[in-house]
Amino acid sequence: MKKAYRLLILFGSILLFWGCEHDTPIVSLGIDDTYYLSRMQAHRFTPGFTGEAYRWSMLLTDGRDSLLSEERDYTFVRKDEGTYNLRFEIIDPHNPYTHNFQVEVLHEVVEYSAFISRVLEYKPAPGQFVNEMPLYENGDTEEIMRKKAEENISGKNDVMITLGGFGGYVTFGFDHTVMNVTGEKDFSILGNAFYSLVEVDNPGGSCEPGIVMVAFDKNRNGIPDDDEWFELAGSEYYKPETIKNYKITYSRPDTNKEPVPDETGNITDQTYIGWVDNLGTTGYIPKNRFHTQEYYPKWINSDQLNFKGTRLKDNAEDISGMGTYWVQYAYDWGYVDNHPNDSTSLVSFDIGWAVDSNGNPVHLPGVDFIRVYTAVNQVCGWIGETSTEIIRAQDLHIK
Repeated sequence: MKKAYRLLILFGSILLFWGCEHDTPIVSLGIDDTYYLSRMQAHRFTPGFTGEAYRWSMLLTDGRDSLLSEERDYTFVRKDEGTYNLRFEIIDPHNPYTHNFQVEVLHEVVEYSAFISRVLEYKPAPGQFVNEMPLYENGDTEEIMRKKAEENISGKNDVMITLGGFGGYVTFGFDHTVMNVTGEKDFSILGNAFYSLVEVDNPGGSCEPGIVMVAFDKNRNGIPDDDEWFELAGSEYYKPETIKNYKITYSRPDTNKEPVPDETGNITDQTYIGWVDNLGTTGYIPKNRFHTQEYYPKWINSDQLNFKGTRLKDNAEDISGMGTYWVQYAYDWGYVDNHPNDSTSLVSFDIGWAVDSNGNPVHLPGVDFIRVYTAVNQVCGWIGETSTEIIRAQDLHIK
């Protein structure tokens, strides 16, 4: 009897083991059958299964499908309301998988703003308007200055901020994804450029071009961390005189240094803030009598500031020949603070101009982060350094 009992227990254990080994585990794909999303708000799909290859496609009304992505994760965003039928496929010889699902794109509950909703970074290079636009007050931190920049350019106040010399930048975003609409300009950025000489082919005056960078928040965490940045290639991008991967380092001025004024008295220190670039060139941002405050950002603790980017050729000319009348000529298109604000098409930008670090065009569904930096490294006598200024930015698809 005891022997039979032991055999029964052994047989039961074998059956239990066999069942545990051959039951198919229940694992969630991580993708629902239906989603309800607001327009211009991206959603990242992350499947729980893996395979050799992946395919995301949209099912069209005529029965065909349109390839969306071949990466494992996919971020969906659409400008227009409606029903979108999607398909996700895992291409694998052992565990293939297909899942059809639906996305209902709805109108937002709270209407989007057409203007900047937040400034994420404000990091100007030294310049004659730094610590004035916006105004630095004793004890202000980097975070306080960021908030001041945000208040100035968010479309409520339209108060100018400066980016200082080459490389100084501001990064901002909207309360939604700015969509890339084929054949249309997607957003505008206003500065303070103006013409003093209006020539048909060569307008000029005070044109201080800034380059635009854009990024799509692929991981949907709301900050520009691991997201790839792309330059919007303007009219000068492919020209041989444009310098890619230009780097510059500014040094905090020595308060004990003896100023070196010029003979006119307009420049009070010709060797005020020194800089060196990766081409082996050195130079200075001079101090002038019209702006007597410190030009190095007072809220920055570091004694050196490093910037990098694409450098455009100098656009200024002393047409007086005596240093009294400088003209900064406008580039054709694709730059901030490069044409007057009433030149609507020339202060508007197309996400379709985006290129990667090798200059190859890329397609972005939209952008969540926009960065503008001063693109010229030049000094125009008593006028001072060329510095891009910004007043506001606007999504052209929001009325």
